[in-house]
Amino acid sequence: MDLKEVLKELESYADERTKNTHIKHGAKEPLYGVRVADLKTILKKTKKNHELSLALFETGNSDAMYLAGLMADEKKISKEQLNQWVKRAYWYYLSEYTVPWVAAETPYGLELGLEWIRSNKETIASAGWSTLSNYASIADVLDLEIYTSLLDEVAEKITDAQNRVRYTMNGFVIAVGCYIPELTQKSKEIALKIGKVDVFMGDTYCKVPLALDYIKKVEERGSIGKKRKMARC
Repeated sequence: MDLKEVLKELESYADERTKNTHIKHGAKEPLYGVRVADLKTILKKTKKNHELSLALFETGNSDAMYLAGLMADEKKISKEQLNQWVKRAYWYYLSEYTVPWVAAETPYGLELGLEWIRSNKETIASAGWSTLSNYASIADVLDLEIYTSLLDEVAEKITDAQNRVRYTMNGFVIAVGCYIPELTQKSKEIALKIGKVDVFMGDTYCKVPLALDYIKKVEERGSIGKKRKMARC
């Protein structure tokens, strides 16, 4: 399938209810409102396709950009291309899921995550924390010193951080607690310290998970340290 064919298929899956939901969460035109299940139906036809994924992201259509992330080839996409993507990821579906998922699966996921969290731009900084969380969920070898330092940074800075950055910092504590057994206890201590994190979620029913409760539930299931095969889902 080429770009024109994929866009035509995306349009065929347009769903007004999904579109309205996405707009409530921050999406803007152009978009069709395609459900993730339908995006994955298209993905079965295209498989991973580096050039097509770049072309889809370039359209600026939210559905096409999300599909681009699912389609991206983590072995071919460059740091420069991901830096362009993160700059254009204007709402959290893209900045906290699409781009971080791909970045975390590349050899430079840790490097980009550490770079992005230093950005003054909310979407880029939140992408950085999400990338580091996803990297922790799939990497077999992690620098515990770096992740320990980042936990301390969350405890120190989360209260004054930007809105969506607070959300992804909270998610980072959860991810470290769940995927890095050596840091589970410290993550629980940090989670207890930060408590309930306030994030403005707009006109939605979304809630911020309590990090300590979340980690404890994973502990009770006996799933601490169980890695994912890939960041994208």
